[in-house]
Amino acid sequence: MVKERARILVVGGGYVGMYTALRLQRKLRSELRGGQVEITVVTPDPYMTYQPFLPEAAAGSISPRHVVVPLRRVLGHCRVVVGEVTALDHAKRTAHLTTLATEEEGTGPDQLEYDELVLAPGSVARTLPVPGLADHGIGFKTVEEAIGLRNHVIEQMDIASSTRDPALRDAALTFVFVGGGYAGVEALGELEDMARYASRSYHNVQPDDMKWILVEASDRVLPEVGEELGRYTVTALRRRNIDVRLTTRLESCADRVAVLSDGSRFPTRTVVWTAGVRPHPLIALTGLPRTDRGRLKCTAHLTVDGVPHAWAAGDAAAVPDVTAEPGAHTAPNAQHALRQAKVLGDNIVHALRGEELETYAHAYTGAVASLGLHKGVAQLRGRTLTGYPAWFMHRAYHLSRVPTFNRKARVLAEWTLSGLFKREIVSLGSLEHPRAEFERAAGGEPSTDPKGSS
Repeated sequence: MVKERARILVVGGGYVGMYTALRLQRKLRSELRGGQVEITVVTPDPYMTYQPFLPEAAAGSISPRHVVVPLRRVLGHCRVVVGEVTALDHAKRTAHLTTLATEEEGTGPDQLEYDELVLAPGSVARTLPVPGLADHGIGFKTVEEAIGLRNHVIEQMDIASSTRDPALRDAALTFVFVGGGYAGVEALGELEDMARYASRSYHNVQPDDMKWILVEASDRVLPEVGEELGRYTVTALRRRNIDVRLTTRLESCADRVAVLSDGSRFPTRTVVWTAGVRPHPLIALTGLPRTDRGRLKCTAHLTVDGVPHAWAAGDAAAVPDVTAEPGAHTAPNAQHALRQAKVLGDNIVHALRGEELETYAHAYTGAVASLGLHKGVAQLRGRTLTGYPAWFMHRAYHLSRVPTFNRKARVLAEWTLSGLFKREIVSLGSLEHPRAEFERAAGGEPSTDPKGSS
């Protein structure tokens, strides 16, 4: 039993936030029923996005609703607040947050008191001051962005099929991806595969008409899978006529022209930015100790260094890697986030019960990546796989990791059906502007094209 009543505030509903709250919910079941413990999860979205499935959602292999996990269903014994923490006063154990009702009420941010704080806001896209990026760039961190990108790619094929302007057609069929990590390579591989299949339905758009360009500032892609598989990935992509530019940067995409550091210029209507992440801006507002890269300084027990009753893990936390050389930190990836969440939840329970804390220690076991349907790379405990076996391992691994049996069954069913029937290739860009058609019918001026996604 816990020594005294505790109010636990979890900031963030991603990997760490959801799994930590789930762990606490299981470990403190009797205390929650008796009112000795309260768990509040503050998250901008009422769901957790399983990001490794975003490329397949963009390619249409998985329905968008199966990529997300509804937090209120999974965290039935927790209080889920859809909102954002805007400020923290940890000395007073107080958090200021805005909710969907804050603006309507006009009373300013709400205040929430807590006893134990879990900071797991995750990360946001790391952007650079590239001219035109804010106007024309497309991100790839959320399910909305993934589905929007799918609609956008198919829309560009529609434009290319119907236009009489060669320059417009060329720009519509040129797709530039910036960033050679997991997100960039997997998104490019899946979408190129989808577009190649979709071209069968167009009488005047062929796979060779499309230009797919991957821009990476370093000298390798997919550093997580090792140098050998990184080279294999580059070779495999180039065999599919994908233009891979290593040691190259995007200098500008103003006026819908991608200008690269090697002097190349590509008129394009699609620039997908996947060039890394940075800690959530909230971390800078907490006043808690941070590293020179902006991540929270943590101990191997997942406490914030030198700050009692404050815990952190995931992308926003610099957690010491006790399995590596001194001074090393765990990588900000899903593999560590899932395992850190379990230890973090257990340690909060240990702290409440006056027990000894556990040390987070997890050796890196390998990585898997998809390069499109039936194509992939995998590195597991020193062994490497490519092609279909790696792709199968990629699916098997992530199916085992996606939360809840409900999601596992639905994803497996969709994969099975997609193997039996043809792909559904359709753009639903109008879903992004649902009121545009009615505004036009009512005599107003719709702010966007009701059928377009771009």
